[in-house]
Amino acid sequence: MPEISLFGGIRITMFYDDHNPPHFHADYAGYKALVDIQRGYIIRGALPARQLKYVLAWGEMHRDELMQNWELARNAEPLCKIEPLM
Repeated sequence: MPEISLFGGIRITMFYDDHNPPHFHADYAGYKALVDIQRGYIIRGALPARQLKYVLAWGEMHRDELMQNWELARNAEPLCKIEPLM
């Protein structure tokens, strides 16, 4: 599961050939969440309120890059790093 960004102790990753809808994984201090890229909400899991706010803001700012990585992952191609929030 390639890491595409890391900020504030939050690790953002994507799986290759993952299931729809397009999403990314956010991990923080034992919390895990799947975040819908296009709609900007938690599909499954949870994060503390502050970290959730950061992740959702970051996801909105980088939606196009995340979708590009989603397509790369679906084609088993190397993913691009995305600038951290902080």
